[in-house]
Amino acid sequence: MPNAHSHAFQRGLRGRAERSGEDAEGDDFWGWREAMYALANGLEPDSMERVSRAAYQEMTAAGYGAVGEFHYVHHRPDGSPYEDRNAMAKAMVRAASAAGLKVVLLPAAYARAGPGRPPEPRQRRFCDPSAEAFLARVEELRAWAGTQGVSVGLAAHSTRAVPADWLEAIAAYSEEHGLVRHVHAAEQPRELDEVRAEHGCSPIELLERTGFLGPLASVVHAIHVNPRDIELIRASGATVVSCPTTEGNLGDGHPPLLRFRDAGVPLAIGSDSQVRIDPFEEARELETLARREGLTRRALLAASGDLWADLCRAGARSLGIETAGEIEIDPQHPDLRGIEREDLPRALVTCASAGVVRT
Repeated sequence: MPNAHSHAFQRGLRGRAERSGEDAEGDDFWGWREAMYALANGLEPDSMERVSRAAYQEMTAAGYGAVGEFHYVHHRPDGSPYEDRNAMAKAMVRAASAAGLKVVLLPAAYARAGPGRPPEPRQRRFCDPSAEAFLARVEELRAWAGTQGVSVGLAAHSTRAVPADWLEAIAAYSEEHGLVRHVHAAEQPRELDEVRAEHGCSPIELLERTGFLGPLASVVHAIHVNPRDIELIRASGATVVSCPTTEGNLGDGHPPLLRFRDAGVPLAIGSDSQVRIDPFEEARELETLARREGLTRRALLAASGDLWADLCRAGARSLGIETAGEIEIDPQHPDLRGIEREDLPRALVTCASAGVVRT
């Protein structure tokens, strides 16, 4: 399984981030974000490598074969660049190599706290001064990665953290070089309000307007979308990357999975904040959320017959790779023992866990 959306360092938030939910002012995504900032600003290349290695080793053991690392912790905590501007990204490549995991680096552009709001001090290490400076850093990373056999795409952090002209520049660079591009969009109602106030449209409409949507694009989350948004995603050929365990943990909501199914929108999965690292659990969450949404058992699995394979294909497409490799599962594991061979593809997304992975 390809893990199409990861912030490896956020594995360090397990348990710790739950404290924010105990406070009435921190009981949502925005409260959780404060804990994330505190963790991110304590990281240097060595500690980034350690926490990433822990996450990547867990991914390999759980059945992921490749990871799209949506990477936005680039600079020193004061916002100044390291002597090597890609020191943090290179630390994650070392971590992935040690874990035996194929990594696709997705350096993310970050410009501001939100529409009309400059970056806050705690966000400075995420930011570049301009789209041109960001793309120059991507060029340097690509030149190095080419000598290491490492794939590189690129990302815009979100439709609220970068202005429209940055989205246009990133999309144009992606098209010119044939690189995949990712973006967080339509994850939170407040995000929709901010984007509409600035641009007069939804986040998905903004992505379409700026040329960001397209076959090379992946929209991460796409939870709070309307029928027009879904049609724009479908028509563009973009992939939606859903991260059910993270979205549930953060109280984000859930995407309209049956409408994506009916529209033929490709769905991939990601472990995102690493609250759980288990592709079987992500796949099962997708299926059961879709069943709850429609009060039906004819959901994603019934439509495809092999939801695991569909998620693998969409994840590879999202990352611009052919395959994430293969795993061997243990049919005698308690999760699968006694299941007929012809039913194993269905069982993988309804009954199994990472414990079934043998190699």
